[in-house]
Amino acid sequence: MIIALLILIAILLIIAVVNIRVVPQATQYVVERLGVYFTTWEAGLHFKTPFVDRVAKRVSLKEQVVDFKPQPVITRDNVTMQIDTVVFFQITDAKLFTYGVERPLAAIENLCATTLRNIIGEMELDHTLTSRDVINTKITAILDEATDKWGIKVNRVEVKNIIPPAEIQDAMEKQMKAERERRESVTRAEGEKRSAILVAEGEKESAILRADAVREQRIREAQGEAQAIMEVQKALADSIKLLNEAAPNDKVLALKSLEALQKVADGKATKLIIPSEIQNLTGLLAAAKETVADK
Repeated sequence: MIIALLILIAILLIIAVVNIRVVPQATQYVVERLGVYFTTWEAGLHFKTPFVDRVAKRVSLKEQVVDFKPQPVITRDNVTMQIDTVVFFQITDAKLFTYGVERPLAAIENLCATTLRNIIGEMELDHTLTSRDVINTKITAILDEATDKWGIKVNRVEVKNIIPPAEIQDAMEKQMKAERERRESVTRAEGEKRSAILVAEGEKESAILRADAVREQRIREAQGEAQAIMEVQKALADSIKLLNEAAPNDKVLALKSLEALQKVADGKATKLIIPSEIQNLTGLLAAAKETVADK
């Protein structure tokens, strides 16, 4: 009896240990009792009733990313293109996710493809290629509303690639090449214009500097000439002053007159006017001789 009791206790302990469950963080367990939904376990330690309860589904609450394969869509102007999308979603209700829809990821993929066809069908090719943000916003809103009853929240949908037909790709590449060449030509023309402006401004500045230098030189030359004239006039005034202070006699004055006449005669004048005071050359020479003798 003791052995049987020990065996029974050991079996009960094993059953108890086996039915202990530890739910990890960011995870929920959906538990059924006798085949019917019973409860949802949060993160932590839980005990499952043996032979009655079972864990129907383990649900991750982390944000998940699904990359769907390209889907063929037709634009408003009848252009068929391939578009692939990336969906970021998160499970918010483990019970609805478990019992709301069969194969939830497949349901999201089909819903995403259908919504994408509806949105692109109302847009033309050029608008489609330049309106990714609009497409992302619309498809995210529609998917989030549709998947809410499945316990799924769609955080965002991103259009990964838009692949138009080959002939349209060639035309787009040619257009882009022409646009690049046009921009290059415009940039080159603007550079040449800028260079010409800089050269003209440099020449203008150089001409201004040369004119300023010439003007400065002329001003200095004029100032020098004026200074020289002032010095000559000052020297002449000083000589006259000294001469007056010396009280020269008539003989000295006659000699000075002769020197002045000599300087005048050395010039290029064709006519010479002799003052009446020195017309008598004989008397002038005699006066000069006596003056020299006196010295």
